[in-house]
This record gives sequence, structure tokens and C-alpha cells, in this order.
Amino acid sequence: MTAFDNSTALYSGYWLHDSLHGDPFVSKLSWEADIISACYLIVTGLLSTLGNGYVIYLSITQKRKLKPPEILITNLAISDFGMSVGGQPFLIISCFSHRWIFGWVGCRWHGWAGFFFGCGSLITMTVVSLDRYLKICHLQYGSWLQRRHVFMSLAFIWFYAAFWATMPLVGWGNYAPEPFGTSCTLDWWLARVSVSGLIFVLTILFFCLLLPIIIIVFSYIKIIAKVKSSAKEVAHFDSRIQNHHSLEMNLTKMAIFICGGFMFAWIPYAVASVWSAFGSPNSVPIEVSVIPTMLAKSAAMYNPIIYQIIDCRCVSLSRITMICDFFRSARQKTTFRKPR
Repeated sequence: MTAFDNSTALYSGYWLHDSLHGDPFVSKLSWEADIISACYLIVTGLLSTLGNGYVIYLSITQKRKLKPPEILITNLAISDFGMSVGGQPFLIISCFSHRWIFGWVGCRWHGWAGFFFGCGSLITMTVVSLDRYLKICHLQYGSWLQRRHVFMSLAFIWFYAAFWATMPLVGWGNYAPEPFGTSCTLDWWLARVSVSGLIFVLTILFFCLLLPIIIIVFSYIKIIAKVKSSAKEVAHFDSRIQNHHSLEMNLTKMAIFICGGFMFAWIPYAVASVWSAFGSPNSVPIEVSVIPTMLAKSAAMYNPIIYQIIDCRCVSLSRITMICDFFRSARQKTTFRKPR
């Protein structure tokens, strides 16, 4: 066994079994497929970087006026921006080079960055869903939440993401090349190699995927049930309470769309990873395995589009409300004006 083979066997149980005598960093796709992937990543990366960068810029200029939900949305934009800037350039260069050119150190960095920012995004959306749940379903707790509680939540989010992303770097689990060769991710294939690897994969799946998704789904199911039961009650409130309720509903819709976009992008990748870890060896064709990866890389570009759509609706709603209030007050002044 050569020095290269020893290094390969040391770093990834997957390559130990399936590509022991090959170079794991050579692209298994055609040149044309790599070029198409690179162009796709350039477009999604630019849209994500510009969109999330703009959201971050607006948040910085209005940082004193940001409400707790807006602070969480800004944190989500930071996570998506970090995913675009910290990971996608490596993948684009490798696609154009038809191989991963950054070695094992770059592979582990790329895997860490993708997992860190991806986990940060999911946990942020989990906190957002809990915030929406408390605001809609438990008003007393919603009024209790303040800016300092949000900043405590942010500290927890980044600690949580950093903890799980760093575990593979300190010996529990690992990062390894994707089957197609030009990207790196968690070494899901360790589940086949040892009991420790199996426990690592199951733990990551539970704490970094299943548990957050369960909390998100629970929160929005309770919100939908609450909205349906209280729709008639809100209709009897005055316009100020109705407007506040409409604002909360718009924020909730934004959160639901954001979570939906994230799951649309990442669930296929999670399913493919789990199948690679527990299914039959090499049962996922390499040409197929690249599709969930490319879809997951596009997740960061959806959110700025969602912000703009919901924001336009909120602006329209606020303008209509302002005009209605103006005419209502003018009518009241005319009606109650005393004759001279």
C-alpha cells in the first residue's frame, strides 16, 4: 500500500472500502457535468452573497430599531452568507479543475464550514419557529421575550453549531470527499466501519436534523391550529389589534416559507446521505448523488427572495392601513365638528 493509500484509509472509512487504490479527489463526473455544476454554483452563490449581504447591510444601518424576530432573521442571513462565501468558492474552483485541489486540510475545512453554517441556519429557524409559537399561542410568554433573550439565543445557536461541527475535527467522526470527488461533507460512511462511527452518525442525525425538524413542525402545527380557532375572535377587535395580528401573521408566514425552502433544499441531501450510510454500498449512482448536493448549496439564496416578497406585502398592508386610518379620522372630524 502506498503512502497515498495509507492517508486515504486513515481519513475515510468510505474510501477504505470502495476506492482504496484510487484518488478520492478526482472528479467522477464528466467534464461537461463539472462545468455545468460550476456555472450553476456561480449563479446561486452570487445571488446568495448579494441578497444576504444586502439584508445584513440593512440590519447594520438599523441595528437599534431591530425587533427580536428581525434579529433572528439577520442571524439567518449571516449564516447563509457564511455558507456562500466560506464554502462555495472551493467547490466552484474544484469543478472547473475537474478534481478537489485543496487536499485533506481543505476538505476538512470545507466540510466543517458547510456543516457549521448549515446547522446554524437550521437551529436559527428552530428558534424562529419557537418565537412564532410563543407569540401566537402563548401571548404572556411572547410579551416576556426581549432583545437580551434573543442575544442569549444567538449565543446558544452558534455554540450548538460549533460544538457539533468541531466534533469530527477532534476525533469523533470525520469529514470526507463526496462520492463525485469535488466536494467534502461529513463522513456518513463511518456508520459501516465501526460502532463508534454508527453512534456518531445517529447522534448527528438526531441532534442536528430530526430534533430541530420535530420542533419546527410542532410549532407550526400549533400555530395553524391556533390561528384557525382565533380567526373569528380577531375580527371583533379594533383596527389596532387587527393590524398587530396581521403583522404577526406576516412574520409567521415568512418563517414558514423560510423553513419550507430550507427543507426543500436539504431534505433530499439528508435522505441521500442516510441512504449512503445505511443502504447498500454504492447503491446511489454518482451522477445522482451530485443532484442533492447542488440543491442543498442553493438553499442560501432562497431567503432574501422570501424577505422581499413578504416585505412588499407588509409595506402594502401598512400603506393601506395608513390610508384607511387617515380617511377614518378625517370623517370623524367632519362628523363631530361643532357648528359655529
